[in-house]
Amino acid sequence: MSGGEVAGILVAVFWAILVSFLAVALAKLAQTLRATTKLVADVTEQAVPLLADASTAVRSAQTQIDRVDAIATDVQEVTSNASALSTTVASTFGGPLVKVAAFGYGVRRALSRKEEPAKPSRRTVIVGRTLPSARRGKRNNRDKKG
Repeated sequence: MSGGEVAGILVAVFWAILVSFLAVALAKLAQTLRATTKLVADVTEQAVPLLADASTAVRSAQTQIDRVDAIATDVQEVTSNASALSTTVASTFGGPLVKVAAFGYGVRRALSRKEEPAKPSRRTVIVGRTLPSARRGKRNNRDKKG
């Protein structure tokens, strides 16, 4: 056997080993591709019903949103009606009630002045200012009540 024949045998052995490794790698790759294909098919089978359920849920949610929108519109209308009613009641009864209250206050004040004896008018000086007796009297009445 010559050196060329030995080299040829060695190259053939290494070539056979390389082809064997490639065959094993291709077999594993084919197995992986089959598993991937099966997985994609299973996902597709499960995804279609899920998408149908999601579509139904979105439609239901849209129906509920429409109902809530209608309720919100009704509440807004009721609020504006209540505001208008409040304004109407205030304008109808507010003016006369204020007048009656003012009249009652005036009558009470007039009656309370008749009962109190008149005090001599004095002037009080506070921090260099002179207050008229009418204002001083109001302060004295507040101090007595409070």
